[in-house]
Parts: sequence; structure tokens; C-alpha cells
Amino acid sequence: MNGPIRRLALGVLVGLGLVLGSATWFQVLGSDRYRSDPRNARPAISRSVKERGVIVTADGTVLAESVPDETNPRSFARRYPGGEAFAPVVGYTSLLVGDAGLEAAYDDELRSRRDLTISDLIAVLLGRDLRPLSLQLTLDPDLQQTAYEALAGRRGAVVALDPNTGAILALVSSPSFDPETLLGADAVDRRRTLLDDPAQPLLDRATRRLYPPASTFKVVVAAAAFDSGVAGPETEYPDPEAFALPGSAATIRNFTGRTCAEGTTVTVQTAFVRSCNTTFAALAIDVGATQIARTAEAAGFDRDLRFPWQVARSTFPFDVVRDDPAALAQSGIGERDVRATPLTMAMVAAAVANGGETMAPFLVRQVFDADGLEVETTQPTTLGRAMSPATAAVLSGLMELVVTEGTGRRAAVPGLRVAGKTGTAESPDGPPHAWFIGFAPVERPSVAVAVLVESGGDVGESATGGTVAAPIARVLFERSLSARS
Repeated sequence: MNGPIRRLALGVLVGLGLVLGSATWFQVLGSDRYRSDPRNARPAISRSVKERGVIVTADGTVLAESVPDETNPRSFARRYPGGEAFAPVVGYTSLLVGDAGLEAAYDDELRSRRDLTISDLIAVLLGRDLRPLSLQLTLDPDLQQTAYEALAGRRGAVVALDPNTGAILALVSSPSFDPETLLGADAVDRRRTLLDDPAQPLLDRATRRLYPPASTFKVVVAAAAFDSGVAGPETEYPDPEAFALPGSAATIRNFTGRTCAEGTTVTVQTAFVRSCNTTFAALAIDVGATQIARTAEAAGFDRDLRFPWQVARSTFPFDVVRDDPAALAQSGIGERDVRATPLTMAMVAAAVANGGETMAPFLVRQVFDADGLEVETTQPTTLGRAMSPATAAVLSGLMELVVTEGTGRRAAVPGLRVAGKTGTAESPDGPPHAWFIGFAPVERPSVAVAVLVESGGDVGESATGGTVAAPIARVLFERSLSARS
């Protein structure tokens, strides 16, 4: 073979190699990249009619499922039997407006991979099951529905946890929406209507919105004081009508505008039960920013939680308050720059109920395959110790007194020992936000809750945690009591 022919043959072979290599790259190695490119509409159209795994509650109640088309059994439509009560958790998957909630977070597990792509064929040869996986959640469907109905359309949130494991029993945001309205041809218009709604029904208020926790944060300050030995329940403080902020002409007053007790001295226990701001402003300064920050972090503040979606980070402003006693006093009553999600405040209540240990909250109990076999199971994990067991026991007693004698009496349930703490947070947009956190039964806690009602719901300026949020918590505790009996 002469030189020109040899060079021509070599060039042809190199060209064929390049064509073969690029085809292999685009069809096998780079297939996922191009399939997931948002400009490629074909996979989205294909996925919209594919079967997806089911999402069920702890007792097997179906929250999301794929239903075969009567005219084409190979085509599926997504349905959400749980409706509005579960929508912020389950979310939706829509060709036109995208995915949200667990549908987005677990999309890879929930979607079928029977697309006859080269990568799928290779997976079959390797013995992989291409059928969709499914999720079992930790949610108690009765408690979830009860919490949603108790909010009665008011803007707010309810979180209920098993304090012993961190399993989320209820995660409610109100008002909500019907996820099935976002699946049809008019999904874009319907989503735009929801986005324009001033009540923000698409907002997850339980995990993605921050609020000043107000007096519910006094649980953290009291825990820090007791653990550090700075004060105990019987420690006495002056009882003025107003606490003068150091280096400032401003003052902090109690909600009633009067003294906490008789106007001479008051114990920390009485101040906690009556939710007195003057005492806790002084107590926060005595305890110090470092100890409060340490306790707050161990209870869930200033840390990124592992969760199916991005959770708003609750904060105690250590850098602001460490050299500013006035700011520390304001933060000690859960105001100024302290911010928390209802999820974090439920974790605070759960830590007290669990002897001071904070458990990581989790929502998905198990991932299972199409044959119902376990693929992955979530194991309870601890985030650390927020307070000593002795301090947790003392706080349990004080929180029980809040419900029997103090500001949280409307959370009381006959025949059930309930512990709690109310909070009424200042809001720049109008009436105060109403809070209640607590747990029951005190002797052996099985549920810890946080209730938040934005701007007092329909009560307005007279709203308090005791009048608005505590009755919602009572409904949850009653439901918990009936489930145990």
C-alpha cells in the first residue's frame, strides 16, 4: 500500500473513531446531562405520563399516587388524595410549573426509569429494578388533619414531633392549596393566582419562614440559667414596672404594663409562669450571651438542619448581643433580632420533653420498592444535649405550671398533664403573632408541639399566645389523648 492511500485510510479510521466516540459520549456518558437540560422538553413530556411511586403516611394513608389512564394504561395521571392539609409537605409534580415539596426532593426515587434509554437498558442488564420507589412518611394523618382544621384558614403553622425520636407527626402550613389544580392545562395561570394571593398559600410557614419567638424563647434562657448555675427557680429578682435597658433611655415592660408580682421581688419561677419580661431581661444579662447562644444552638438555632428541602435557619444574634447588654436583654425575651421557625420551636419543646436531648427532626420514615421491600430506613439521631436532665425536669415542672396556673391555661386537657409556654411576638405589619409550644403527657411525653398564628388570626390587637395559640394546642393534645385511650 503506497503512502497516500495509507494516510487516507488512517484519516478515515480516525474520523470514524471520533464519530463513534462522540456518539458514545452523547448517548451514554452524557445522556443524563442532556436529558435533564431544561431546554429539552421531551423528557418532561415523557415524565408527565410516567408512573411515580406512592407517598403514604405512617399508617399507610395514600397522599400521592399515579392512576392509569382509562384509555391508555401505559399513561398515568398524578393524584393527591390528601388535599390541602398535606400539600405543603407532599408538594406536586407538574409539567408546566415544575416540582415542589417531597415530589421535588425525592424525584429521582419516585420517578420510573423505564424509558428504554441506553443507560436504562444497561441498568436492566445489571439487574436493577427500574420501577419507581415509594415513600412512607412519619406523619400521623389524623393529627395532621386536626391541626389543619384547627388553624381554620388563618395564616400560621403547626409542627408536632415525637420528642423521643424526632419523627414529625404533623407539619402544617395555613392557608394551603389544592395540588391537583396545578396539574392541568391551566396550571400556569392557577399558580400565578396563588402567587398573587396576599395570604401566600404556597409559602411553607412551618419550615421556611422566620418569626420572633417572643416569650417561648424564655425556655432557652431559663435552661441556660439553670445549667450554668446563674439562677434557679427560687432565685429572686427586683420586680419593677419597667426594666431600664443599660446605656439607653428605653425600657422593657411586662405585657400587662404592671409589675410581675407585688412590686418588690419576684422569683424566676413566678416570672416564667406569668411570662414577665422585666425579670427575663435582667436574667438574660446575668446569664450572658455565650451561655444562651450555646443552649440555643444545641436546641436547633444557628445550624443547618438535614431535611428534604432547604429549611430557614433560626438565629440567636450572638455577634450583635455579646457586647451590648441592652440588645441582650431584648433578645432574652425573644424579640429584637431573634428569629425562629415553628419547626425549631417544636424542637425546643421536644428537647425539654426528652430529658434535655435534641433529636434531629425527620419526615421520611422509609423508602421502599415496588414489591414493598425496604430500601432505606431513617434511624433517629441526636443533635446534641441542649440542657442537663435535671434542668429539663425542672423546666417540665415550670411549663406544667404555665398550663395549670399561668398564661397557658387554655391548653389544659382534663385527664392529661400538659406542659407549655406561651408567646406574643411584636409584628411590624400589624397585630402580634401568637405562639404556644409544649408537650404531653408530662410524665411520659409522646408529642411536642409548636403553634404559630400570624398577626393573631382573626382576633387582632387583643391576640396573645394564651388566647389564640394555646386553644389550638389543646385540640392537638385532646386528639393525642383519644388516640392513646
